[in-house]
Amino acid sequence: MSKIQKIKGFSDLFCPESSVHTLMENLARDVFGRYGCQEVRVPILEKTELFARSIGEETDVVQKEMYTFADRKGRSLTMRPEATAGILRAFIESGMCGQEGVT
Repeated sequence: MSKIQKIKGFSDLFCPESSVHTLMENLARDVFGRYGCQEVRVPILEKTELFARSIGEETDVVQKEMYTFADRKGRSLTMRPEATAGILRAFIESGMCGQEGVT
C-alpha cells in the first residue's frame, strides 16, 4: 500500500506557523475594517463557465491546472484556483453592483 501524502502545491500548517497566519489574518481584518471593508467568503466550487469565461477556455490554467468534474446533474464544476472571479460573481449576483459605498 502506498503512503498517503498531501497534494503537490498544498501545505499543512501547524503551530507556531498556523498561529502566525491567524494573527496576520486577524490583523488584516482589523486594518481593513477600519477603512470600512468587510470580509467576503465565496464557495470553493463554482461553475466551470465562470473561470473559462474569465481566464479563457483554451488556456493551460483551465485545461491543466484546475480541478474540474461533473456533478450528479451533469453540470461542470471547478474548484476555484483563486477567489477574484467568485467574488465578482457574488458581488453582481447579490445586487451590490452600483450600491453607494461599494467599490
